[in-house]
Amino acid sequence: MDWSTEQRKITEKYKKLEDIPETERKYKCHTCHLIVDQTPCPNCGETKLEIMCPLDNCHCTHEMISGIEYCPLCSKPVCPECGSHDVVQISRVTGYLQDVSGWNAGKQQELKDRIRYSVA
Repeated sequence: MDWSTEQRKITEKYKKLEDIPETERKYKCHTCHLIVDQTPCPNCGETKLEIMCPLDNCHCTHEMISGIEYCPLCSKPVCPECGSHDVVQISRVTGYLQDVSGWNAGKQQELKDRIRYSVA
């Protein structure tokens, strides 16, 4: 993913999502699936909102891609084509495909640190 100059400035300004001032935050409500400017959600009242990464464009049109990259701000997996954070990452580590979001932090870091090779 080629991050824009503006996006790179954001990663220099903030080291983690919690550093973003509340007045500049956007939130994802996973109950009503909206992006809102305040907590609780003004639409459904949900209080457990996720702080939205300012690098997330939310509009991935790719159905399936073979690679994955990680956001330089929030470290979540992103689509390498468009930078959307709304991706499901799967792996065949244990002999079958599974969503890695349920893995513990150590196992997810191990997946991020893997080196991938191409055999010509």
